[in-house]
Amino acid sequence: MTTRLFGQRVPRSEDARLVTGRGRFLDDLGHDALEAAFVRSPHAHARILDIDVTGALDVDGLVAVYTYDDLLADEEEHGTRVAEPLPLLIPHPTLTHGRTPYALARDEVNHVGEAVVMVVAANRYAAEDAVERIRVDYELLPVVVGVEAARAATHLVHEDVPGNVAAHMVQQTGDADAAIDAAPHTLELDLAIERSASTPLEGKGVLARWDGDDESLTVHTSTQTSTSVRQAVAAKLGLPVDRVEVITPDVGGGFGVKIVHPWPEEILVPWAARRLAKPVKWTEDRREHFVSSAHERGQLHHVRVGYDDDGRLLGLSVRFWHDHGAYIPYGLIVPIITSTQLLGPYKTGPYRVEFHSLYTNTVIVTPYRGAGRPQGCFVMERTIDAIAADLGLDRALVRERNFIQPEEMPYDQGLVFQDGRPLIYDSGDFPASLDVLKKLVGWDDFEAYRERARAEGRRVGIGLACYVEGTGVGPYEGGHVRVETDGTVVVSTGLTTQGQGHQTMLAQIVADELGVPFERVRVTTGDTRRFKYAVGTFASRTAVMSGSAVALTARTVRAKALRVAAQALEAAVEDLEIVDGHVQVKGSPTAQIDLGAVAVLSNPLRYAFDEAASRATQFATPADPDRPPVEAGESPGLEASDFYSPTRSTFANGMHAVVVETDPDTADIRVLRYCVVHDCGTLVNPMIVEGQIHGGVAQGVGGALYERMEYAADGQLLNASFMDFLMPYASEVPEIEIDHLVTPSPLNPLGVKGAGEAGVIPGSAAIAAAIEDAEGFPIHRMPISPSELFHLRTSRPRKDRP
Repeated sequence: MTTRLFGQRVPRSEDARLVTGRGRFLDDLGHDALEAAFVRSPHAHARILDIDVTGALDVDGLVAVYTYDDLLADEEEHGTRVAEPLPLLIPHPTLTHGRTPYALARDEVNHVGEAVVMVVAANRYAAEDAVERIRVDYELLPVVVGVEAARAATHLVHEDVPGNVAAHMVQQTGDADAAIDAAPHTLELDLAIERSASTPLEGKGVLARWDGDDESLTVHTSTQTSTSVRQAVAAKLGLPVDRVEVITPDVGGGFGVKIVHPWPEEILVPWAARRLAKPVKWTEDRREHFVSSAHERGQLHHVRVGYDDDGRLLGLSVRFWHDHGAYIPYGLIVPIITSTQLLGPYKTGPYRVEFHSLYTNTVIVTPYRGAGRPQGCFVMERTIDAIAADLGLDRALVRERNFIQPEEMPYDQGLVFQDGRPLIYDSGDFPASLDVLKKLVGWDDFEAYRERARAEGRRVGIGLACYVEGTGVGPYEGGHVRVETDGTVVVSTGLTTQGQGHQTMLAQIVADELGVPFERVRVTTGDTRRFKYAVGTFASRTAVMSGSAVALTARTVRAKALRVAAQALEAAVEDLEIVDGHVQVKGSPTAQIDLGAVAVLSNPLRYAFDEAASRATQFATPADPDRPPVEAGESPGLEASDFYSPTRSTFANGMHAVVVETDPDTADIRVLRYCVVHDCGTLVNPMIVEGQIHGGVAQGVGGALYERMEYAADGQLLNASFMDFLMPYASEVPEIEIDHLVTPSPLNPLGVKGAGEAGVIPGSAAIAAAIEDAEGFPIHRMPISPSELFHLRTSRPRKDRP
C-alpha cells in the first residue's frame, strides 16, 4: 500500500448506492405486511371516558383494533409486560418523580399526539379509514404549556407529581455565592432557548415478522440503537432475547430522536405481528413525527457571575428550568449535559449549578444533536460577552484571560458528567484555537469592514462562541473482524448508522490495521444477527468507541494471521509484514502468501469443499505431532471480536465566528460569513468530519434563526408541518470556512475525539453575539426572527435605538 488510509479524504463507499436510489429504508421493506395506524389524542390533557370502535368494524380490509384493555388482557393471559408503562431508561437518584407513557394510553392522555388506539389493516389506506371512524370521548383537564406555567404549578401534568418537578439537582465546586458576593464586579442575566426538534428526512418506522414454528421475532426498525430495541422488545413481549433479532436498514437521519428505545410503536407492532401471526408494518407520517416523537432545547436560565477588573471569572452560579414534556423516558441526560458542558473551555472559579426538570403537556424531550450543549454554550458565551461589554473589553480578550491552558490538561472540572464519571478534559489547546479563528475570520480588522459597510448604509456585526463537547461516552462498543478465504474482510459492529459515513470510516481503520486494500473491507452496522452487544449511535461516539473496538479487533486478527503465515512461510513472526493483502517476508516480497490463503490455513478442515479448502485438510501438509490443529485458547478461522471500554469521555472542542447583516428597515438577518475551528483529535477522514460540521452548522443556523415549536396555550402545536415549521434552505446556510486543530486524545488507541454534534453547539451563541454587535443591544433569547428583532428595536427608548 502506497499510503495509509487513516487520515485521508477517502470518498464515502456508501454514496454510490444511496444517491442512485438503491438504498433500503424501512418503508422500502415489508410490501407483504399488514399496516398499522393510530388514533392519537387531539387534546393536550384529558381523561379517556369511552372508546367506541364500532364505526370502524365495517371498513373493508380491517384486521384488528387494539386499545389498552387488549394489552392488559394479553398480559394477564400470556404473561407479557405490554400493559406496563414503558421503561425509564436512565434512572438517577435525583429523578424522584419519573413518569413514562403506556404503549397505548391507559386512562389519561398528556399531550396532543399520544397514541390511544392501534388499528391494523390490509393496507395503510384502510387503516387510516378505520382510524377516522373510531370515536373517543374525553373529559378535558387543565393544560400546562411552557416552563413558566410548569414552574408556577397552578395546574399539574400528573396529579401525583408535586410542583410538576420530576427532578431537582445541584452540583457545585466551592462556594460560588460567597465568591460572587466578594467579587469587584457582578452581573445577573436571564437567558432562554426555545423548543425545537430534529425533524429527520425519514420518520420512525417498524416492521415485524413472527415465525410461529421457530417462535422467533425479526424486527426491522429505523433506530439509533438496534441492540437496545432487541432487549426492550424481548422484555416486554416475554421472549428470550435469543428469539428476537433487530435489524436496522438504511436510516434517513436520526439526530437523537431515534435513540429512544422502545418507542410505543416498537412494542406494539411486534406484539401485533406475534398475535396475528402475520408481518405488520408502521411508517410514521410527518404530522405524527411532529406531535408524537420528541423535541428538545427548551430551557430558562438565571445567571449570577462575579469577575475582576480584567474580566477574569471569580465565581459563577446558574439556576435553570428544563422542560422535558409529558414524560421523561430518557432521564436527565439533557439537563445534566447542559449543567456540566456550560463551563466550556473556561476556569470559572467556584461554580454552582442547579436545575429543575419540569413536566408540561407537550411532546417528550430527548437528546437532539447537541443534546443540551447548545443551551449551555449560549448561557456561558452570552455571559462572557456581557462581562466584556460591562468592562469595555474586547470579547476575544476576555475569553483568552479565562481559558484553561494546554499545560493544565488533563483538567478536572470537579463535576460528574452524563456517563456518571468525573468531568475531566483530556486534551485541547484553547488559546491556539482562538488565534486560528481570529485570523480566519479577520477579527482584528473587522472595525474597518464595519465602517465601510456603514458608509454603504449597511449594518453588520461579528460574534464568536467557544465550546467543549464530551464525546465517546461508554460503557463500551465492540467489533468483529473476519477474513474470508477470498481475502475479503468482513467487519461488524452493533452501532447503527444514519448517514454519517460509518462504513467508510471503519473500513479505513481496519484496512490500515490489517494492511489490506480499502475495497476489500465490507462493514455491517446495526444488525443483531451479526453483533449482539452494543450501546448505540449518539453522543458523537462512533469513531471513539466503535473505531477503537474494530482497531483492537483487527490487531488481534493481524497477530493471528502473522502466526499462521509464519508456519506456512517457515519464517519468524517478527520477520513478517502485511502489504496490500499479502503476508510477506520483510525485504523479500516474493516470499508471500495472500491473506485469504492464510484464512484457509487458519481453519483446519477434514473435508475439501473447494480448491482453496483443500489446502487446510489433514493430508495437505505434514502434521506437527507435538501441536494440536487448533491451538488452545483460539478458535478456527481468521477472525476475532473485541470490545473497547473507556475510563471516561473524551472532550472535543471548537470555536465559531459569525458575521451577520441586519436590515435597517425590515430587520431581516443574513449570515455573511461562518468560520469554524475544530479539534476532534486525530481525524480518520477529514472529508467526513467536515461534512459533519457542515450539517451541524446548518442545524445551528436553523436553531438560531428559524426552527421552533410554537405551542398554543391549550397545548396544540401550531406549526406541525413543513408548511409552517421553518428550516434553513441552502440559500440561508452560508459557505462554511473550516480549519482544524489536532490535539490527540490520550484515552483511546486512535487518539480520536467525537465530531458528529460539534457543528450545531455554538450556533445560537455566535449568531446572537453577532446580532447584538450589529444592533447595539443585548440578545437574551433564541431563536430570533426578524419580527422579534424589529420589536426589540422599537421597544427600546428612542435615544437607545440604533
